[in-house]
Amino acid sequence: MLAALIHGIALAFGLILPLGAQNVFIFNQGASQARFRKAIPVIVTASLCDTLLILLSVLGVSVIVLTIPALQTALFSIGILFLIYMGWSIWKSEPASLSQKEKASVSVKKGIIFAMSVSLLNPHAILDTVGVIGTSSLNYQGSSKVAFTLACILVSWIWFFGLALAGKIVGDFDNEGKFMRIINKISALIIWAVAIYIGFQLYDLLK
Repeated sequence: MLAALIHGIALAFGLILPLGAQNVFIFNQGASQARFRKAIPVIVTASLCDTLLILLSVLGVSVIVLTIPALQTALFSIGILFLIYMGWSIWKSEPASLSQKEKASVSVKKGIIFAMSVSLLNPHAILDTVGVIGTSSLNYQGSSKVAFTLACILVSWIWFFGLALAGKIVGDFDNEGKFMRIINKISALIIWAVAIYIGFQLYDLLK
């Protein structure tokens, strides 16, 4: 059981650490909100989405994505379009100064929708969850499988709260928004890079 717990923690960290669209969005939310509590709905939404994907993968339900080509193609296509739009939104956004953040930050509703989209419409993240966490969970049964699953979920929650907190610290330090302007440009490029990568995967799928 302990081995399963450690395996789950290490595996989840390995999957979640690389910069991706989801991480970039959570960090930006932490940096752009005037108060950290304003970012909590987005953090919780992303964490719940990851929890759902992990549970579906461990239970074997989400493997359907890999077995139905039409569904996989649709997911890839929607994901690419969304990531292009999200990258553009971040690229053109102008970071607000500390005194302007209350007015400039996105609404809770929009933030939640973006968090759900970047979590559930990101084929790369979904396939990673299905292919890595889902496959690895097959090595365990009973309490060990539960420990492995809970470890993956716990890491996800801790990581998103920590990432948003790091963004808040950077955002507060950068009173004039100069550093965040650079971060936004880099973030948009990373998101577009993910979209291009998924585009190549879609091309291979359609060949």
